[in-house]
Amino acid sequence: MNLLQIMKQLAGGMGTSIEIFTVTLLVSLPLGLLISFGRMSKNPVLRTVVKFYISIMRGTPLMLQLMVVYFGPYYLLGIRVGNGYRLWAAFIGFAVNYAAYFAEIYRSGIQSMPVGQYEAAKLLGYTKSQTFFRIIFPQVVKRILPSITNEVITLVKDTSLAFTISVMEMFTVAKALASSQVSMVPFVAAGLFYYIFNLLVASFMEYAEKKMNYYQ
Repeated sequence: MNLLQIMKQLAGGMGTSIEIFTVTLLVSLPLGLLISFGRMSKNPVLRTVVKFYISIMRGTPLMLQLMVVYFGPYYLLGIRVGNGYRLWAAFIGFAVNYAAYFAEIYRSGIQSMPVGQYEAAKLLGYTKSQTFFRIIFPQVVKRILPSITNEVITLVKDTSLAFTISVMEMFTVAKALASSQVSMVPFVAAGLFYYIFNLLVASFMEYAEKKMNYYQ
């Protein structure tokens, strides 16, 4: 099997990797913001629960979390799941994991904002929600974008962990091809795919950062 044929077969797995990447971002970014609110809540019970959740997500391997999401319904609740649940388990596992990381990034950005901005907005008659979404949040996004970029790039590579629950993403396909062909070429091709994907993501995020540097 030549390199072109290998690349064609990997393309199908790449589609699944992109799907996991996209769904994870679409769910975890807004979910992370909500979790950050809970993390900063004045309610001690809610704050403790959210803090514990973040601690679990950041303190245990993503691979283990994917296995819990996939096998948990059967071993904990006795619910049998079909093969179609594998991809959904990957979506859920990745989303709840990355939401915890994004929550801490949001929190650091929000808490870095000067208190004076809140006070000034209150004097101008802004409500709390108007103050946050019109004044604070746009500045927070600008400040945390480099950290978000790092997590997004890491996510591209982490999609390979979906092989843990036998999701046929690109790394799983590459591993199967390498085993059948007794060759390292599929892994090299997969590495090239990941590099190009990451290069595109990094370029887009760099463009976004430049667009938000409107005072420079």
